[in-house]
Amino acid sequence: MKTIEEINEKIRKGQAVIVTAEEMLEVVKKKGEVKAAKEVDVVTTGTFGPMCSSSIYLNFGHPAPRIKIGGGTCFLNGVPAYAGLAAVDVYLGATAIPPDDPKNLYYPGEFSYGGGYVIEELVSGRSILLEATSYGTDCYPRKELRSYFSLKNINEAILFNPRNCYQNYNVAVNSSDRMLYTYMGILKPNFGNANFCSAGVLSPLLRDPEYYSIGIGTKIFLGGGIGYVAWHGTQHNPSVERTSEGVPKRPAGTLAVIGDLKQMNGEFLRGASFVGYGVTLIVGIGIPIPVVDEKVAFWCGIPAEKMFAPVVDYSKSYPERKPDILGEASYAELFSGSIKVGERTIPTGALSSFVMARKIAGILKNWISSRSFELTNPVAKLPGKESGVKMKGFETKEKIQ
Repeated sequence: MKTIEEINEKIRKGQAVIVTAEEMLEVVKKKGEVKAAKEVDVVTTGTFGPMCSSSIYLNFGHPAPRIKIGGGTCFLNGVPAYAGLAAVDVYLGATAIPPDDPKNLYYPGEFSYGGGYVIEELVSGRSILLEATSYGTDCYPRKELRSYFSLKNINEAILFNPRNCYQNYNVAVNSSDRMLYTYMGILKPNFGNANFCSAGVLSPLLRDPEYYSIGIGTKIFLGGGIGYVAWHGTQHNPSVERTSEGVPKRPAGTLAVIGDLKQMNGEFLRGASFVGYGVTLIVGIGIPIPVVDEKVAFWCGIPAEKMFAPVVDYSKSYPERKPDILGEASYAELFSGSIKVGERTIPTGALSSFVMARKIAGILKNWISSRSFELTNPVAKLPGKESGVKMKGFETKEKIQ
């Protein structure tokens, strides 16, 4: 057993052995988990994909005269931000779109602008148009504000993402005879393609399947800067079917993460528009996993052939809640370019970027090696498979006509 403090001491002395999750596969394969656990101190992971449940909250500072945006309206580059917080605090979601420009919701082939793009532009140093209204009070008499701002001239800009880093996810296919436009991308009719969204062997929670190391307070790479795990994410669902090694075979855990947007950059936070669905934010996250014992080394050595995702027919599963699972595919198959479903061979496509995930894991490795990033002990564990935490569907007692 090693402790995180012992590993941090090795990092400070420049003696720690840090490898990426890809590199750890080879170490475990050649030496086994016992020797790997003795030799390796930290495994770095990475993921870079669309994560709709992402957002920022901002504090502009007070103009003269003051204005109470809270209770009024706020638009950032024409995109509505939530103003029901306080005088000059606002919240912008990645999927927000202008009320008069929902192009890709109705016209497949056209792309909309929305919250994800505003976040990318803001973090890239561009100026954003703020338009706000208020009803006016004695202490906040101003009723309108129109001005440009950038990250440099506002007080705080915080990235807060309620659900990121999904631990495994669906492989989306379409058995119907028409094209489907979904959050998993365009699905061609008659099983024309299969889309998946995961970094596979580099994916953080697939390398810590039972939340042994990653917990509340874990320090992470977030959007090119430093962030933290703030809580378990929404739709956290650890009580799912798992392999004999303990890896979930269905969408399972999620993370809520937080960090200073002013430290981040547009390379690792990018707006995106899914035709026929809407706008999202592509987020880059890297999480270090301390190799404190053989169990961690074992999990970090599980190959792609032993990690499985469910193949789901989106023509039947949506808008219905219960997924129509047609089978399972290993991540080795998914990254090979095609999977077998029954007698069909279906070409695969990744919505996440493995190249960028690899880059993130490498950057995090370099940060730790250069002694500029140390590990943190979680202050609390994430709810695990024995916690009884399950994702629930919304049920109504009365139908609304």
